[in-house]
Amino acid sequence: MLDKRGFLKKSGSLMAVVLASSLLAACGGGGKGESDEKVAAAALPEGAVEKPSLKLGFIKLTDMAPLAIAKEKGFFAEEGLNVTLEPQANWKVLLDGVIGGQLDGAHMLAGQPLAATIGYGTKADLIAPLSLDLNGNAITLSNKVWKMIEPGLPKGADGKPTHPISASVLKPVVESFNKQGKPFKMGMVFPVSTHNYELRYWLAAGGLNPGYYAPGDVAGTIDADVQLSVTPPPQMPATLEAGTIEGYCVGEPWNQAAVQKKIGVPVITDEQIWHLNPEKVLGLRKDFADKYPQTTAALLRAVIKAQQWLDAEDGKNRAEAVKILSQPNYVGADAAVIAASMTGKFTFGPGDTRPAPEFNIFFREYAGYPFYSDAIWYLTQMRRWGQVADEKADQWYFDTAKAVYRPDLYMAAAKGLVDKGVIPAASLPETDGFKAPQSGFIDGKVFDGKKPNAYLAQFPIGLKGKAIVTATGVKSN
Repeated sequence: MLDKRGFLKKSGSLMAVVLASSLLAACGGGGKGESDEKVAAAALPEGAVEKPSLKLGFIKLTDMAPLAIAKEKGFFAEEGLNVTLEPQANWKVLLDGVIGGQLDGAHMLAGQPLAATIGYGTKADLIAPLSLDLNGNAITLSNKVWKMIEPGLPKGADGKPTHPISASVLKPVVESFNKQGKPFKMGMVFPVSTHNYELRYWLAAGGLNPGYYAPGDVAGTIDADVQLSVTPPPQMPATLEAGTIEGYCVGEPWNQAAVQKKIGVPVITDEQIWHLNPEKVLGLRKDFADKYPQTTAALLRAVIKAQQWLDAEDGKNRAEAVKILSQPNYVGADAAVIAASMTGKFTFGPGDTRPAPEFNIFFREYAGYPFYSDAIWYLTQMRRWGQVADEKADQWYFDTAKAVYRPDLYMAAAKGLVDKGVIPAASLPETDGFKAPQSGFIDGKVFDGKKPNAYLAQFPIGLKGKAIVTATGVKSN
């Protein structure tokens, strides 16, 4: 039975959301004084959910875990939600399902709501009110390529390769392929995926150009030393085994699957490319959050509780999570394969399993908070590789990030859980939405989300300033 609060008019809740959004917009960009402004939580009075039955999409990857756990451990039900989780064939199908309304939301690539908002690939108003995790990807090379580079790798006292492994070791391999008249090809999962940008970052840090996108061009291979192409995550191992690609960047368990099948060797994790990098988000249509504010808040609370469960007590629940994810209706991979990266370790090859306590982070390190600076990093990479065709002022990056990433909605939901003693107050950051300048990148660069153009100017490979891409290459206007 509903209490009186359940009969609050929707318009009142909507006005609170609009007011909170207006206050955020008034804060401006990353200019002077903003560091003193904290992100305000959306002022949503608690009430009954407007849409109790939801359908959420996901791709079969271990970082969809917060959704599976929220379902299986009853966190959705606790919030009055009846949620159906539906696997999707690929990221394009998933995106179209959210935009078209067949899905109410989804486990989504962080770049997807940003790209849709700026009209890259498709145009739609999407938001990311929650970040699902940190880290979780790796780069795997074929056995053939591994045999070419392994003898020359620096080794530790145990005889195992020293990590992180630089992409510079691929230079002679790429030259060998070129002499044979063959392009060196690698796979990633989607043009605006973290995997695309992480693979490009790693290659460029090693002195290899991963190619540029020109307007209307979806291949992104202009001036490329290494050609990248799209393959859905579950198909990565088979594509590698077929010889169509010589390596790939993907989330788990599809790197560990290559190890199990003995067809490839993971050479670096994304945590080694960028320490504590943001990964997937919970993606929603903006009009869904506007129309159903209580449902949105309930959805966020359930997922936050699942994230806390996943990271509780140094991962004591991870073994149970592995069993849940191994079910065919979720990831559907062997439990041993999922456990190889989900339980605080990562297997790079037979006999080379190393501690990796930060490979999957769901709640620690403010993993759920959708920082504006995280969104800005993705936007800088879109610009770096030509998906954003023209130079943009810093303010464009700030405005775009704030249109998509919604820490106000996250804080409203999370503070409700703090007030009830469900999560600790210390798990919420005191922030203006921007992280402090971040190091921990494989190339030693520092990322300051408040200075996106200055960040882009650091890279010897990549667009900067007024540079544009044409069919014949990069032009610095």
